[in-house]
Amino acid sequence: MIMSSKLKHFAFSTLLVVTLTGCNTPPDHEHSPMMTEVLASSKPEDWRPLDPESTLYVELASGRVVIELAPAFAPRHVANVKALAREHYYDGLAIVRAQDNYVVQWADPNAEKPELARHPQKAARTLPAEFERTIDPKLPFTRLPDGDVYAPEVGFSGGFPVARDRRSGRMWLIHSYGMIGAGRDQAPDSGGGTELYVVIGHAPRHLDRNATLLGRVVQGMELLSALPRGTGQMGFYEKPQEQVPIRSIRVAADVPESERSALEIMRTDTDTFQRLIESRRNRREAWFQKPAGHIEVCNMPVPVRARAAASAAR
Repeated sequence: MIMSSKLKHFAFSTLLVVTLTGCNTPPDHEHSPMMTEVLASSKPEDWRPLDPESTLYVELASGRVVIELAPAFAPRHVANVKALAREHYYDGLAIVRAQDNYVVQWADPNAEKPELARHPQKAARTLPAEFERTIDPKLPFTRLPDGDVYAPEVGFSGGFPVARDRRSGRMWLIHSYGMIGAGRDQAPDSGGGTELYVVIGHAPRHLDRNATLLGRVVQGMELLSALPRGTGQMGFYEKPQEQVPIRSIRVAADVPESERSALEIMRTDTDTFQRLIESRRNRREAWFQKPAGHIEVCNMPVPVRARAAASAAR
């Protein structure tokens, strides 16, 4: 479970193994492009810059973690997290949990001490859950051709891994590596963004539609995934000196342009991304002897690159 530190002694986590359903179409190994070929032939319009108003910078002593927010899927949580950042709520808090093959989580280390706990100023502490949303035909959706055991359809929308159920008319974000969500207590509406977690292990898809996902890490995952693992229950750090201080969290729009991370993301609603999907389904590099002919949504990368380097190559 993804819970606040207040419930860390009352919960446990069990990771489920994701298995793939079969595909009757044999892989066209001979005609599949390689990922390097797809990237090399991509056009400027296949890429998009990060929106500074929907980007967070998490500043650690080891460097910067860049997060792209998903307002189309969790608008109230995204707005609240930005409000918390803008009132400097996160500054000086800490990463309090690093659970192997699961998540890292940051929070107020003094959350259980009322006299010391930090309180939001104008931002909310809790919000109604945003586990899923109505399918919107205006939202682009690139469906993966292979099956999924957790949802009728999976694919990408706006760069984020997404599941859909057209019978219920609902769609939701998926707990893939690098996704970020709001920790909560037992009640579904007990989270709001004061505690956030990032998936650092095998995709815990059993959490889908049980916690509000609100974005994904697009740069700096190694700063989180390589942290020392906590030895307490659920990977919580047992000693204050083990915690990893957060210097600040800022909305990129509030950071001088000269200090921003100039990144661009491959669009997931293009023919180029469709070719990229095929390149990952049927690996044609010399090392591979038997292409899989399938791709699981959490194994499908969405490329990110520096804009300066991209401009120089054009």
